[in-house]
Amino acid sequence: MDSGNVAWILASAALVCMMIPALALFYGGMVGSRRILNMMMMCFGGASLVAVLWALFGYSLAFGNSVGGLGLIGDVTEFPGLGQLMAEDAEASIPVALFAAFQLFFACVTTALVAGAAAGRMKFGAWMLFAGIWATIVYFPVAHWVFAFSSEDGSVTGGWIASGIEAIDFAGGTAVHMNAGAAALALALVLGKSSGWPKVEHAKPHSRPLVLVGAGLLWVGWFGFNAGSALSAGHSASVVFLNTAVAASAGLLAWALVERLRRGAATSMGAASGLISALVAITPACGAVSPLGAVAIGAIAGAVCSLAIELKYRLGYDDSLDVVGVHLVGGILGTLLIGLFATDAAPNGVSGLFYGGGVELLGVQSLATVTVLAYSFGITWVLAKTLDKTIGLRINPEDEMRGIDLAAHSELAYLTDEDPVELGSPQRA
Repeated sequence: MDSGNVAWILASAALVCMMIPALALFYGGMVGSRRILNMMMMCFGGASLVAVLWALFGYSLAFGNSVGGLGLIGDVTEFPGLGQLMAEDAEASIPVALFAAFQLFFACVTTALVAGAAAGRMKFGAWMLFAGIWATIVYFPVAHWVFAFSSEDGSVTGGWIASGIEAIDFAGGTAVHMNAGAAALALALVLGKSSGWPKVEHAKPHSRPLVLVGAGLLWVGWFGFNAGSALSAGHSASVVFLNTAVAASAGLLAWALVERLRRGAATSMGAASGLISALVAITPACGAVSPLGAVAIGAIAGAVCSLAIELKYRLGYDDSLDVVGVHLVGGILGTLLIGLFATDAAPNGVSGLFYGGGVELLGVQSLATVTVLAYSFGITWVLAKTLDKTIGLRINPEDEMRGIDLAAHSELAYLTDEDPVELGSPQRA
């Protein structure tokens, strides 16, 4: 094992872990002051539950040898409890336990992303149950499709997207962003609109500085997310790191420019959203394109996603924090644009249409896109509908209007003299 590689993946895993509190800040600032604690708890709670499930059986489902060689799901009996990963493998480039920890945080972040579509109106207990089941029947299988590669000697069979059709997804455009975005759309449709939507006064962003801080921390964490996916501290990670940096910057500028032209001002919320949109889009493409291609993908994502967030008003679904407009649309763009901008000079070593590669790669990327979208949306809709009919998903209207924090967690983020004393807290003088 190379100690440099081990150190880099250790650092990358920590950076991806940081994306969980960063997302909580990003989402938390975008909701009303009496919804922030619930929003942050949905991120932390869902991520923590998924981490435990990952240790129990999730890693096996995602990275176990494919059942029947079909590339659909890993063998759940292969690594139960992850005890087998404690033994050192002299042939592995990094410890398998470290790889499992790195991928654990991908599962956690993906699940937390879905929470943005349910901000302020979903029971916390229902969310936790939904998060655990969703990770099990949606994320773990899709992660197997996309991230599990067959071994060179044929002893291990990987996922059908990674090793069957060989679509390119360097760090999770399909498994993470499109998957979360499609799930968020399904959950939002089943939950229904917030009271008073679209003009929900009590749900307006209460702290734009928090949004910017969260977005900035997400940007830093994304270097571990993308460059860490090279699984070594070498040339590939360096190219990916560079592509991630320039794409994010182009996305911020493109969103700001569209806002300036359409509305007369570039807003802080738009800048943060443009940054994240571009990071989403470059995630699958970061190992397949040149820096110039990364700038193009980032700029396209920033501009298109700034328009896509308005779809919820035209189509009538309440995607509270624009998970659909940013992660679903950005993930689709990044995955498909690989078919145009990929160059064989990049680490993935495959050329797209603009570099003489023809349309074959675009077709492969399209197949992966359509399949993941259909599976994630369909299974999530059935899951959400089932839970809604059995335990119920929505909080009562009074708690929704008052703000979910006190009702769900017996706390308020910001207390005033007019507020009721928190349950379980000492009486204030």
